[in-house]
Amino acid sequence: MNCLFLMVDEMAWWAVGSASALGAKTPNIDALAARGMVFDAAYTPSPICVPARAAIATGRDVHETGHWSSAEPYDGALPSWGHRLREGGVEVVSIGKLHYRDEGDDTGFERQIQPLHVHEGKGWLLGLVRRPVPPYDATAGLAEELGAGWTGYTRYDLGVTEAACAWLAEPERVTRPWAAFVSYLSPHYPLIAPEEFLSLYDPSDYACPAEPVPDHPILREIAGFFAHDRHFTDDRRGLAHAAYRALCSFVDAEVGKVLAALEAAGQADETLVIFTSDHGDMMGEKGFWTKSVMYDSATRVPLIVAGPGVMPGRRADPVSLIDIAPTIAGAMGQSCAGFSGRSLLAAPEPGRTVLSEYHDGGCLVGVTMLRWQAPDGTQWKYVHYAEGHPPQLFDLTTDPGETTDLATARPDIRAEAEARLTAIMDPEAVNARAHADQARKMAEQGGRATILGIPQWNFTKVADS
Repeated sequence: MNCLFLMVDEMAWWAVGSASALGAKTPNIDALAARGMVFDAAYTPSPICVPARAAIATGRDVHETGHWSSAEPYDGALPSWGHRLREGGVEVVSIGKLHYRDEGDDTGFERQIQPLHVHEGKGWLLGLVRRPVPPYDATAGLAEELGAGWTGYTRYDLGVTEAACAWLAEPERVTRPWAAFVSYLSPHYPLIAPEEFLSLYDPSDYACPAEPVPDHPILREIAGFFAHDRHFTDDRRGLAHAAYRALCSFVDAEVGKVLAALEAAGQADETLVIFTSDHGDMMGEKGFWTKSVMYDSATRVPLIVAGPGVMPGRRADPVSLIDIAPTIAGAMGQSCAGFSGRSLLAAPEPGRTVLSEYHDGGCLVGVTMLRWQAPDGTQWKYVHYAEGHPPQLFDLTTDPGETTDLATARPDIRAEAEARLTAIMDPEAVNARAHADQARKMAEQGGRATILGIPQWNFTKVADS
């Protein structure tokens, strides 16, 4: 058994064509879904890149890893699925974006091909500054950098595909089991897509007015910090949505090339293929752009597993991306001990609770989201805000748009949710620990004033981006 783990960046669950009428044209991902198991309630461990990727690597939730924010990247100190496979004699490589601390860290890969890590090994230091939340100039870049063209991000992704296809074609691939993590930047903003793909979409189909931010103190705080929407007009929103879908179609084409290379190498029948995204994107929904909140467009992601022994179908039970580590390890005959997730190849666990956490920029307190499926099939979501801020509760079965907060109307479910949460973690203790860790890290970087004086950016730069 081999494993090909494909990850894209910032692709919401609805962006896959076969998942939603709102989706992009993604024929290659759709074809993979048709022959694999689709997890319709898959959630990221954090709606922000760096903590999510640390959790995915280690198969542990954010409160277990301590990689809280965009300035606390994975460094290999906690064992990863890559370490586990490598110890078992499997060849393990990464090709593309990692967003870990540094290429010099042993994060479980024998080779890192075209790696992209956090800026200067430090990441986005402003993510440490949360008490109080500082002012932040969310520039007009997200609303202005739209339309047709090539960026450093899309050019980088072409290089990832080229390197992955070349690696799969090497004759050494048949000499020992292997696992390859192939990771793309798209459809992460800037929302500039090659004309070939942008021409597939009419921006006027997506033009829309601003949506109000929900009346919640922490959500208003986050929206005030990441104040992107004020720069958009109805037409610019339409162009942004068209470009986002175009980037999804672009990266779908790149995924298709890698899957074709796997087939050409004669290894498709003995390779487990996993496809997902690190988190989603709100795309203006409820007044938010990018991620950092617990609504489904930011936290729910596409997740497909296909290959030997995987029966095609769909599952509605909530799962987490921390389940990928034990899935890969178990499929390749290695121990799953030490991972908090559970194999996606195992039967569903009735009533299981999965988490997503946010302890990053723009948010004063730790936020924890719970998802579970009740015995009657109801899909519940509960969002806990630390330090006494009001929670949120949604019945996703009847209210998939998360428009009606039932935290007051359903005290029985709220009490159940709190019991589920405290059975897993103490959210107030976790919140305090995150702030303490970040205070120490902030001091190491020169303190609050020094960090606030550093020029900020909207996304990790690569050449020509």
